[in-house]
Amino acid sequence: MRLLLLLLFISQISLAQDTYLHCGKVFDAKKGTIITNKTIIVSGKKIKSIEDGFVASRKKDDITIDLRDKTVLPGLIDMHVHIESETSPDNYVKPFTLNEADVAFNAADIAKRTLMAGFTTVRDLGGSGVNVALRNAIAKGKVPGPRIYTAEKAIATTGGHADPTNGRKKELMGDPGPAEGVINGPVEARKAVRQRYKNGADCIKITATGGVLSVSKNGHNPQFTQEELNEIVKTANEYGMSVAAHAHGIEGMKRAIKAGVLTIEHGSLMDLETAQLMKQYGTYLVPTLSAGRYVAEKAKVPGYYPEIIIPKIVMIDAQLKETFAMVSKEGVNIAFGTDAGVFPHGDNAKEFRYMVESGWSPVFALQSATLVNAKLLDMENELGQLAVGFIADIVAVNEDPTQTIETMENVVFVMKEGKIYNNLP
Repeated sequence: MRLLLLLLFISQISLAQDTYLHCGKVFDAKKGTIITNKTIIVSGKKIKSIEDGFVASRKKDDITIDLRDKTVLPGLIDMHVHIESETSPDNYVKPFTLNEADVAFNAADIAKRTLMAGFTTVRDLGGSGVNVALRNAIAKGKVPGPRIYTAEKAIATTGGHADPTNGRKKELMGDPGPAEGVINGPVEARKAVRQRYKNGADCIKITATGGVLSVSKNGHNPQFTQEELNEIVKTANEYGMSVAAHAHGIEGMKRAIKAGVLTIEHGSLMDLETAQLMKQYGTYLVPTLSAGRYVAEKAKVPGYYPEIIIPKIVMIDAQLKETFAMVSKEGVNIAFGTDAGVFPHGDNAKEFRYMVESGWSPVFALQSATLVNAKLLDMENELGQLAVGFIADIVAVNEDPTQTIETMENVVFVMKEGKIYNNLP
């Protein structure tokens, strides 16, 4: 009887529905080349095999998808998004008008848009407990969206970028502490990291310098002591988490790099010495070019941002082109990230075009959003490549992006973990 049940179980496995993707062109992320005429066979959540030519399905219930005139790539990974918020003229009022439930419903819509744009994995660098709940809901298949690695609430210093009470009248400022992600001194730094871990964070985000869009005067001054940064990174690493550091100014970047952060976010005013320090420590830069472009454009619209922010935007925008030309020339490690939320979600893929315009090759840009980012998430054996045994996160575009990078802005097919979310008409 047991043998009969075992044979029945095995037969059911063998009869499971597979999906055959007939791919005209495939981006080999590891080699950085385009290969042609392949069939990717997906079984369950994984890539079962990759075969030459256009192979016919073997079982009656199998599905065949015709992508013979498309270019197929691994699911894209964005290392810097804010999935709980989105730019608007009334953005600075929303904390006083939106309930947590409102934020959650908005975030669910944003998550779906992000997935439809071809981004099957994101790292969210600063939100709230909504982030954690949405991550879990997506992982359980309750709502569509990308795989989320969340920092939960970013960690700041009092009055620093990511102090949630900046710009408020005194009666509403209060004195937020480690539980709210605001610290002063190494002891509070340690507690804030542990609180993020307790709240369900996957990684840690700090604001190592001032920020452009916070309601404060300085957008580039260092905002943590070296001792505070050292304690944050040490504690995060002890809890199995890496640290991402928002940083525009040089001194704040240097301190964060020396403390051992994994990534520097933005890096707008970086100089040659800091770029060389990043190479020495193996730190990655997440340029977020899309955010810089969008903010500079919206700064021209009267009333879109508070007046205190405009001088910071103008100052940093004047430096961006020179900074990233130098970074590209120096060969600093680059990870793909956009800061989506500062600009409309779903437009994440514009970052590819901006990277190419800044001096990186199309192949380099594509690898940064696949191979490199999978490595930084410790998922290099499961994500970032189209390979046998890897998770079946697969997207397709109309043209060859190594020749026409703009095609990445129109993803026409999305599969995540073997499930099709967006298919050709």
